[in-house]
Amino acid sequence: MAESPAKALRRILDSPGVHLGPACFDALSAKLVERAGFDYCFTSGFSISAARLGLPDVGLISFGEMMDQGRQIIQAVSIPIIADGDNGYGNAMNVKRTVRDAIRAGYAGIFLEDQVSPKACGHTRGRKVVPRDEAVMRIKAAIDARKESGSDIVIIARTDSRQAVSFDESLWRSQAFADVGADVLLIDALASREEMKAFCEIAPSVPKMANLLEGGGKTPILNPTELKDVGFKIAAYPLSLMGVSIRAMQNALTGLKGGQIPSHGSIPTFEEIKEIVGFTSYYEEEKRYATNTDQVSSQNAFWVPSIRGRSDG
Repeated sequence: MAESPAKALRRILDSPGVHLGPACFDALSAKLVERAGFDYCFTSGFSISAARLGLPDVGLISFGEMMDQGRQIIQAVSIPIIADGDNGYGNAMNVKRTVRDAIRAGYAGIFLEDQVSPKACGHTRGRKVVPRDEAVMRIKAAIDARKESGSDIVIIARTDSRQAVSFDESLWRSQAFADVGADVLLIDALASREEMKAFCEIAPSVPKMANLLEGGGKTPILNPTELKDVGFKIAAYPLSLMGVSIRAMQNALTGLKGGQIPSHGSIPTFEEIKEIVGFTSYYEEEKRYATNTDQVSSQNAFWVPSIRGRSDG
């Protein structure tokens, strides 16, 4: 029997060292993550909102749109995928539905935050969080939804209270999330290595996740050895793929506007692109269903008899 996505993710969490996970935003970016050798992948609400809608991650993308994108991503790869569940799209009952649908979609894990609606993107201004008791009830509801579904999906409890309230508040909430059964803890926008270390010291038996926003986030970008030494088990890189994609497209468009195609080496060959998106495997599988009619040559298939002119007399 094949290992479930959640069980595969739990095996990763139980293995030694710190495990790095880029964030994808569509099926192709997820396939590239898998081809690069990563064991798992996150989805990024920021990047999915940008790629699918061309809009900022400020609560505009819907639950249905995020789930639809997630299903396409999950179907494209075999590695475990962790969902960006935002704030669960409402109260505790909404959280239960969000978790149940994530389980049906095939997600290995889901992280849920304590922001109000509409939410704000991490590391940006204007973030507000719900009261403590409501935040804890959201995580309890997620745990209950998992039990009721007979699933082992990994519940990652995220608090945005470090930026919205205080560091002490974020520690209190993280401990409370651990007490009700969260599998992994995340404090977003930790502001120093000292804060990162203090976070990793609470609820020592519960794995900690680092959200390392590239290009100017609030959290220090530690290397894997430093992350392990501080005490983190997994680390997310939410913007690397979206960021380099934007820059590459901008550069290509600037060149095309001047009549220059991308230089050799900055773009894959057509054969490489076909292999990445799956033409090679498609052609191999197609052979299994070949029939005699498939052997008809294009010359015969499109042969048209000549017509000689004639007189009417």
